[in-house]
Amino acid sequence: MAAAASLVVACGASGTGGASPSSAAASGSSPAGTATAATNAPVPSAVPSASGPASPVSTSGAGQGTSPTPSLPIADRVSLSLAEVAGGFASPLFATGDGTGSGRLYVVEQAGRVRVIERDGTVRADPFLDIASRVAAGGERGLLGLAFHPRYAENGLLYVDYTDTAGNTVVAELRRADGSADRADPASERVLLRVDQPYANHNGGMIDFGPDGYLYVGLGDGGSGGDPENRAQDLSTPLGKLLRIDVDARDPGLAYRVPADNPFVGRSGARPEIWASGVRNPWRFSFDPTTGDLWVGDVGQSAWEEVDRLTAAAGRGRGANLGWRLMEGRVCYEPAQGCPTDGLTMPLAVYGHDVGCAVTGGYVYRGRDQAGLAGAYLFADSCSGRIWAVDAAGPDVQEPAVVAETGRPIVSFGRDDDGELYVVDIGGSVLRVVGTAK
Repeated sequence: MAAAASLVVACGASGTGGASPSSAAASGSSPAGTATAATNAPVPSAVPSASGPASPVSTSGAGQGTSPTPSLPIADRVSLSLAEVAGGFASPLFATGDGTGSGRLYVVEQAGRVRVIERDGTVRADPFLDIASRVAAGGERGLLGLAFHPRYAENGLLYVDYTDTAGNTVVAELRRADGSADRADPASERVLLRVDQPYANHNGGMIDFGPDGYLYVGLGDGGSGGDPENRAQDLSTPLGKLLRIDVDARDPGLAYRVPADNPFVGRSGARPEIWASGVRNPWRFSFDPTTGDLWVGDVGQSAWEEVDRLTAAAGRGRGANLGWRLMEGRVCYEPAQGCPTDGLTMPLAVYGHDVGCAVTGGYVYRGRDQAGLAGAYLFADSCSGRIWAVDAAGPDVQEPAVVAETGRPIVSFGRDDDGELYVVDIGGSVLRVVGTAK
């Protein structure tokens, strides 16, 4: 999607596998102090300017609720709207809490900076992290992911995923500056992974810690269109995969340890870091804090977008093959007919390019403030701005329910330490998700 700054962000899906996932213009901000209902209204072209916060970050206290999932389908029980928390960011791509209960939201800007929204909604003037000199930004490149160590309050460690000035993927560890909770130290960088990227697109970029304490890394298939070298099905390369590594220990010759129970440890010719294969561009994935299920939004090629649920009960995707490029969604891609499906994990939900062009994976709502959203997995399309929901505890195949038509270029969802959810608009805004009971 093209922002006002002429940057095109991740995961584009076009008929030729191009880099641009949207033609939507950057959205204007919501009126201050209001929760604006999502609509189909035309999107203003101006990037919103930084002004007073419209809706502060969640103040319900640390921890996430465990409300039972209501029995009514979400579309019948709740009306979804968005309330702007802060604006004026430069091509924001992601937002997250730090796990300490501080109430802060950390906003990732594509150029290589991390900004902070305080609990009261004010945006700190100085960046928390600035590694812009190391980052190639533009198109689907940039600072793409951020994750805080589960023990960040004690050890001050955080992790980033970015494309370096050579266009390759870097996953690195950094440390909070000594004596300061207000900034990370760029000089503390320890590179964990460096992956050569053959093309400029499909870089993935999401990183997150699973319930097992290991770091999961999403990597796209290397780019171009149609995965021309079939990397997603090739276990000798990390491209087109979800990886799983232990950042708290090191194997000889590595900056991390490979968990012994990774599915391809000991297999000749296979990268032991691989957790799951067959993804095209897993731009955003997340873990359900209640069940431990892994949810993946995998951007499609020319026809279908998909959402995958990898349940903890079935191994959380250990060794799973999500099908690309054999399949796009639930349809054969290469070959176009008669593709082998044995052993493939099929998506829980799909939608076609008649209603969108690039899926933005989201989160299962487990917060306290929006009871009507309890147990719903929310996801969006970055071109249409449509938000859907499925039942996180529902069957393995579901028809997603439309819960909002925002008209915004939604490049990410975010989740704070209280389990409240946010939408990141690449035009410059972070907005809180509000569910009003019908």
